[in-house]
Amino acid sequence: MSNLDSQKEMDRRKFIKIGGIGTLALTLGAAGLPKDLFTGTAYAELNDDMKLQFNPDGKFKIVQFNDTQDDENIDRRTIQLMEKVLDTEKPDFVVLNGDNITGGCDTPIEMKQAINNVAKPMEQRGIKWAITYGNHDEDSTPKSGLNEEDMLGIYMSYRYNMNTPGVKDITGTGNMNLLIKNSKGTDAAFNLWLLDSGRYAPDTIAGQDFQGYPTWDWLRMNQVSWYYETSKKLEQQWGHKVPSLVFIHIPLWEHRFMWFGSVDGRTDAHHAKALIKHNIVGERNEEECPGPINSGMFSAMLERGDVKGVFCGHDHVNTYMGNYYGILLGYSGSTGFGAYGLTGADRNRLRGARVFNLDENTKDVLVETHMVFAKDYGIDLTANDQSTAPAPIDESKKKK
Repeated sequence: MSNLDSQKEMDRRKFIKIGGIGTLALTLGAAGLPKDLFTGTAYAELNDDMKLQFNPDGKFKIVQFNDTQDDENIDRRTIQLMEKVLDTEKPDFVVLNGDNITGGCDTPIEMKQAINNVAKPMEQRGIKWAITYGNHDEDSTPKSGLNEEDMLGIYMSYRYNMNTPGVKDITGTGNMNLLIKNSKGTDAAFNLWLLDSGRYAPDTIAGQDFQGYPTWDWLRMNQVSWYYETSKKLEQQWGHKVPSLVFIHIPLWEHRFMWFGSVDGRTDAHHAKALIKHNIVGERNEEECPGPINSGMFSAMLERGDVKGVFCGHDHVNTYMGNYYGILLGYSGSTGFGAYGLTGADRNRLRGARVFNLDENTKDVLVETHMVFAKDYGIDLTANDQSTAPAPIDESKKKK
């Protein structure tokens, strides 16, 4: 995007924000919404009735939305895309896999509106959902005062949200796993790992900075250990390894290794071999952006043998997927029209979501996964900004 286009986008968003303040005040007053809407939100009570279970036909569908990444004045096409995917695919569960919101929210209410924008499509349809965090979710924290833990409380207040406060004493916010019972409710048929891959690397370690290295964050050893030990406990509890998917925002180094079929090679010839070796499909339009440290997560998963796939976002214009030594590694392209995309007129060509089809009657349970795109639904792909004022927040439909 050119500087001029960027300035136009900022001016329009500023206009919407200013113009919407009066309307917002009237809406809140008329609705009689509680005072704590403008303050931090405590964790909602967990809904013990919220369980995930395969359907009577043994099927289960998951949709992954990544990088919705907008403020309270979200691009209308982001919501349109989410709604089209949900209405067409009719998933049983949705993952918002990090960078769900971004900078631009100046107050607590604006952050809650930004969160509400991406929560509503599932809430209105009664679809269960959960989030992970990315590197941009706290971009508004300095002005709004709400950090990831505060935001998690807001997410958890929604009726169909399945997040929990997460595992204590390990790095990150909201690390958790969700079991999906079989159609009879008698066994654990599948498992979902939702991990916080962090934001950015520390300034220094042992007095050394990261100049020349990637400066994103990475899964820390205590998170890897938690996965490993919990995986073993699940096997002991259920008498078998529970096949699973891992959702993280920031990719692993192994994503890049797979694309080139090499650690050091970076040529077209390397990739040509990798295409066949790892059955790679999809596009790679930017370099992977992992952290400077290899977490060891892939090694742990390989040894445990329960993870069938690891799917990330972060790099908006990558949509590829492949089989890396028995584990699918893949991307879901950016869902958010307000985030960066491809260059020029193609900016929004890859806006989309990833769909996962599960079948409890198959060995690995994960049958297949594929991308769906905004272009499939006739959504306007014009490379411009179509920000809209935030939708009202309906407190009456939240958990009590």
